[in-house]
This record gives sequence, C-alpha cells and structure tokens, in this order.
Amino acid sequence: MIDSLNGLIQLPWWGYVLVTLALTHITIAAVTIFLHRAQAHRALDLHPVPSHFFRFWLWLTTSMVTKQWVAVHRKHHAKCETPEDPHSPQVLGLKKVLWQGAELYGEATRHAEDLDKYGRGTPDDWLERHIYSGRNLWGIGFMFLIDLALFGPIGITIWAVQMIWIPFFAAGVINGVGHYWGYRNYTCEDASTNIVPWGILIGGEELHNNHHAYGSSAKLSSRWYEFDIGWLYIRALETLGLANVKKVAPRVRWGEVKHFCDSDLLNTIITHRYDVLTRYTRTMKQVCARELEKLRGAVPNLPAEVSIRQLRRWLSLDQKDLKETEKAKLMTLLSSSPHLETIYRMRQELIALWSRSTASTDQLVRQLQDWCQRAEQSGIDALGQFSLKLRSYA
Repeated sequence: MIDSLNGLIQLPWWGYVLVTLALTHITIAAVTIFLHRAQAHRALDLHPVPSHFFRFWLWLTTSMVTKQWVAVHRKHHAKCETPEDPHSPQVLGLKKVLWQGAELYGEATRHAEDLDKYGRGTPDDWLERHIYSGRNLWGIGFMFLIDLALFGPIGITIWAVQMIWIPFFAAGVINGVGHYWGYRNYTCEDASTNIVPWGILIGGEELHNNHHAYGSSAKLSSRWYEFDIGWLYIRALETLGLANVKKVAPRVRWGEVKHFCDSDLLNTIITHRYDVLTRYTRTMKQVCARELEKLRGAVPNLPAEVSIRQLRRWLSLDQKDLKETEKAKLMTLLSSSPHLETIYRMRQELIALWSRSTASTDQLVRQLQDWCQRAEQSGIDALGQFSLKLRSYA
C-alpha cells in the first residue's frame, strides 16, 4: 500500500535525481525552442499543440511571461555589450550577471516602453492575458503542489531545483559566461562565446557565439564536432508535422577564384561576413606573431607585456571599443610596423563593405575589386592568399 504522506510515487534516490533532471530539461527545451528560437527570433513556426504545451509548462515552472522574455532578449541583441544591454558581463561584470541574472531580468521587464518596442508579435490570446500573464505566479504554486503530491517531502527539493534552474543556467550562465569565457567560431561585434561544443545541459544554448553570428537560425551548431540537442528536438517535431523551420545559418561553399568581383560575390561575402572576419583573423595570426617578435627590443616604447593574444584582440576591434591605454599601445605598434598597419587598415576597409548603407551595389563591387587587388599587391603573402580565398566564396 502506497504511503500517501510520502507521495504517490516512491523512487530510489537516483530515481528522484533522474526525475529532477528530466523535468528541468523539459523547461530548458521550452525556453530554447519556444521562447528563444520560435518567439524571439522567428526561426521556426510551431504547431499549436507544442506551442501551447510549452507555454503551459513555462507557466508552471518559471512564471516567465512570453512578451517580457522576448522583449528583454531582443533588446539584448539590439544593444549588445553597451550600457543599454540588460545583462552584459562586459559592462556589469561577470559576477553580477552570473549570480544576479534573474534580478537583472526582472529589472529589464519593468520598462514598459521596451516591452512595447521589442515584444511585438508574441501571443495575445485569452489564456495569455488572463492566465499566463495575468496570473503568472499561480503556475509555480501549482507546480509546488504537484511535486509535493507526487513525491512527498522530497518533492519540495525537486520543486526548488526547478525554480532555480532557469535563473541560474539561462539568466546567469548563458548571459554571463556566454559573453565572457569560451571559444569563438565567428568574429562578431559582441563578446559572445561558445561555452562548450556540446549543447545538451542547456538545450544547445551553450553555442552562444554561433547564435549571435546568425541570430535567426533555428540551428545553433555550426562545426562538425558541435551538437545542439535543441535542434534535434526541432527536427523531431518537424518530422511529426509539428514544426516548420524557416531559417538556418547559411553554409559556406567554395567555387573557382573570381578574378573580377561581381554582385553575387559581394552578396555572398556580406552573408558570410562573420566567417570572413574569422578567417581573416586566423590567416593573419602568424604574420602578427612574427611582426610582434621583430618589434620586441627594437621599439623602446613597446610594453613588454603585450602578447600576441592581446594584439590580435586589438586588431579585431574598432578603436572606439578600446580603452585609452590599449589604443595608445596599438598606435605604437601600428606606427612601428607597416605590415601590422596594413593588416589593421585592410580589415577596417573590409568591414566597411557591409557597413556602408549609402553606397550602391556597383560602388561596393568596385571597392571589393580594389580591396582584393591591393591585398594581393601588398607584399604580405598571407594577405594575398586570403584575397584569393575571398574571391572563391560561392
């Protein structure tokens, strides 16, 4: 006979651990598939069945309101790494975002003008207005009673883990560590990183740099060794007719070298601009290392502590994004090395190809052709090789 005081379901200790992990994983899946990829970025359309299930589950386990979450996240992308970013560790510090991510999210949801501006297109039916938004705290109360009834006193612990899972891993780890530590596949304007290449624990959100490079992609993995479990679930839903993927990140393809640039090449380069910048940085790595080694001891004002990693970072940023001390050191290096000056200037000119909104397509094509010719005539072998690679994007 089941002892109702110990709950309707009695399990060994490891059974409770597995149940807790399963319940929190469903919540993670709801956040990454419904809130993030479907609602915030419109990367996929969900059938009403999974869509309503995810909304109901998030009401039970997080009390988060769809419009609020979407608005905060869209503002994060629009104002990334600036004082207006709701949760940038580059501005606020890693410790604050990691441990106070939920508080920062709560503060961001109190700006009504941001909710109206960034939260458009989210659900606005009777359930949303009267239940999920109007009584958003009721859900976690019901979840408490459900856990207590099913598992007895240990259900309180299961419920507590459910309540802290999203505030810590999503609001803290992804928003904090995901903009502070890890590896980068793409040289974005922000500081986003991939925490680990296997997106399982947080539903694929670990691949945060990939996401910032191609925000509207339903798939977050991009390298052969990366795994996005959220994408696996989306593909399963699509197979069942419960989801329709609208966008995924474009795959880089290679063709013959075009000796004369055209609009197709220009558009391809703009599409793959983050891949272009990443390859540029990697191609110039050895040249930068050799130049820095030459300058050591030869330039009296060169700080001894400047490393190749610092130099590569300075070269990959706009001067306005550098601290004054960093800018001064970079200027010393550039004035002392024609090769470094050329590499830095050519990178800035390359970025300008997709930054100029007033130039016509014909003008940009001519600028691209001129850029490639100057790169190949620069006397820097790596720069010439990169230009040929640039001409072969297809």
